[in-house]
Amino acid sequence: MKIYFGSLMLLIMLPLKIYGQQSPSSDELFLKARTAAFENKDYATSIALAKQALEISPNYTDISVFLGRIYTWNKDLDSARAIFEELGKKNVQDEDYFIAYASLEYWNDQNAKAIEILDKGLSYHPQSEALLLLKAKAYYSDKNYEESEKAVKAILAINPKNTEAISLAVKINELNSKNAVSITYNYSHFDRQFTDDWHIVGVSYKRVTPIGSVILRGNYANKFAQNGTQIELEAYPRLSNTFYLYVGGAYSNDVGLFPKYRTGVSLNANLPHSFEAEIGYRQLYFSNNIWMYTASVGKYYKNFWFNLRTYLTPDNKNISHSYTATVRYYTKSAQDYFAFQIGTGISPEENRNNLLENETFKLKTFKIGGEYNFAIKTNVFSVGTMYYNQEYRPNEKGNQFDITLGYTKKF
Repeated sequence: MKIYFGSLMLLIMLPLKIYGQQSPSSDELFLKARTAAFENKDYATSIALAKQALEISPNYTDISVFLGRIYTWNKDLDSARAIFEELGKKNVQDEDYFIAYASLEYWNDQNAKAIEILDKGLSYHPQSEALLLLKAKAYYSDKNYEESEKAVKAILAINPKNTEAISLAVKINELNSKNAVSITYNYSHFDRQFTDDWHIVGVSYKRVTPIGSVILRGNYANKFAQNGTQIELEAYPRLSNTFYLYVGGAYSNDVGLFPKYRTGVSLNANLPHSFEAEIGYRQLYFSNNIWMYTASVGKYYKNFWFNLRTYLTPDNKNISHSYTATVRYYTKSAQDYFAFQIGTGISPEENRNNLLENETFKLKTFKIGGEYNFAIKTNVFSVGTMYYNQEYRPNEKGNQFDITLGYTKKF
């Protein structure tokens, strides 16, 4: 009886023991490889596990594409290309394959090859936002802004709320047209602070150069029933695909209506996840220098752009603060949007910057306003309004109402 029972238990346990000794499946190895890569950043182990999985399932396309990606991240470009070229010979049509292969070439500045791969992928997946976005980025990196814009428009036709496409469209909009001529008119009415209304007209010419945009602007102002002019020059040199500068200067002989001198420099960054940031300074000189330090952070989200900017003005006793929050809602394109703005204090970019001479920026100011910008072919129109409630003397407040009209012709 004991012998019979022992034999029975052996028969029961033997299959379980054999099963327990079986090798892991390709799916199990794939899962371990992904964990090693994504959670532990252990690419060597991930590569070894992915290779082991492919020995079991050599036609498992997802694992091959994953292995190509890991080789790319591990800077082993020859091995990555070998994987992707072998998949191409097998006529693989998976969307993820084309994204991974084109990303390898795009990240290594082989934009023409990346576009060739993406075009083939789009022949199988014409509605792929990911393929179109990578194509737009490759053309943008190659400074082919016209083709980049076409790819962006195709994305927005599929999904008008694609955050990265809208962010890229805004950048392309500044570079696509080589020339632009603009005219703006600003009207300001005060209920208490000043007797006379203000009128300011600005005319500018913008030229896009290989290193960035340059803008020459002339301003005419009628303030305090007096006339004055100002000349400005601004440039936006690009340092890389991530960083660019703002460099500006202005001169006027009509001090009081304008600062005698104005300078400014900012470093701007296009950050991952559709963020952007800026840090810099602005300097105004009337009879003395006023130094203002600025910082801002912006974020694109679907059709929206959010931005928060501050100006900090230090003196011997304290630091004066100015804050402005802006929200834009894009409709059809980068040139079509509604904007809303709210904030406190005066900024040196405003037409009211001549008030800074009397240190009114140290008093309390509230502002709120909106803008509508729209394009008809190569013509861009804008209309905006702003309301200010300012403490122009201690414990005395007045209201200001602004209307701004603008027109730009691109060619």
